[in-house]
Amino acid sequence: MTPQLILYAVPFFLITVLFESWVAYKQHRDFIEAKDSLTSIGLGLGNLAVGTITKGLAFVTYFYVYDHWRVADFQFNWWPVWIFAFLGEDFTYYWVHRISHEIRFYWASHMVHHSSPKYNLAAALRQTWTGSITGGFIFWAWLPLVGVHPFIVFFFQQTSLLYQYWIHTEFIQKMPNWFEQFFNTPSHHRVHHGTDLDYLDTNYAGVLIIWDRIFGSFKAEEARPNYGLTKQIESYNPAKIAFYEWVQIGKDLMHAKSVKQVFGYLFGPPGWSDDGSRLTVEQMRALQKKK
Repeated sequence: MTPQLILYAVPFFLITVLFESWVAYKQHRDFIEAKDSLTSIGLGLGNLAVGTITKGLAFVTYFYVYDHWRVADFQFNWWPVWIFAFLGEDFTYYWVHRISHEIRFYWASHMVHHSSPKYNLAAALRQTWTGSITGGFIFWAWLPLVGVHPFIVFFFQQTSLLYQYWIHTEFIQKMPNWFEQFFNTPSHHRVHHGTDLDYLDTNYAGVLIIWDRIFGSFKAEEARPNYGLTKQIESYNPAKIAFYEWVQIGKDLMHAKSVKQVFGYLFGPPGWSDDGSRLTVEQMRALQKKK
C-alpha cells in the first residue's frame, strides 16, 4: 500500500546510516557525531509514529476532493498522468518547501530538519512531528482536484522523500554535470542546509533542481557550508527539538501587544521581531551590504 513505502525503507536507512558512520570513523571525518545521529534517528522514528495518525487526515482529504470535486477522469495507468503527477508534485514540493522557510508558522515544523549541525544520512531522518498538523498537505490537494488519483499523489510524495535521503551526505562531492543541471544532488542540498548568509534560503528542490533555476533561488556550492540553524539548539532531546520553535512562538505571542505583532510572530518570516532584536534573512543581507 502506497502510504507504507517509507516504512519499508527503514531497515535500509538504518543500515546505510551505520555504514556511513563506520566509513567516516575509519577516515577520521568530522561530520558524524553519535549523540547527534541518535537524536536524528529518534526524530525520524517519532515522525513515523505521529504520521500513522496525522497522514490519515491527508489521505481522507485527498480522497474526498477526488471523489466529490475532481474536474476530470484520468485512467489510473495512463502514463501521461504519471508524468504530470510527478512534475506537479515536485513543483508543489518546491513551493511548500520555500514557504516553510519564509513563513514562521510553517518554519516551526520544518526547522527540525535543519537543526543538526552535522550533514549526513542520519540528518535526513530529522523530520517534523507537527508538519501535518499545520495543514501543509492541503497544498497538494489541487492534484486530486484536477483528477490525479490520491494513490499517485502519495506515491510521488513518498518517492520524493526517498530520493532526498541519499543527497544528505558529504561523501559525494559532485555528480556528472548534466545531472547537476537537472536534479537535486548532495552538492545542491548541502547549500540548502548551510547557515552561511549566502546559502540561506536557497535550493528548495525536492527531486528537480530546475525549479530553483527558474524561480531564482538557486545557489551553487562554492565552499563547504556550516550546517544547522543560525542559532543552534543546544540539546539532544528529540522532543525539545520537535517543539522548540512552537514554544518560542508561544512566548512571543504572550508578549505581543497588537494584532500586527501577533500576525508578524505567526506569519512573518523567521527572525521577524517588532523591536528589531532579531533579524530576518533579508535584514541580515541588507545589513551585510551596508558594511
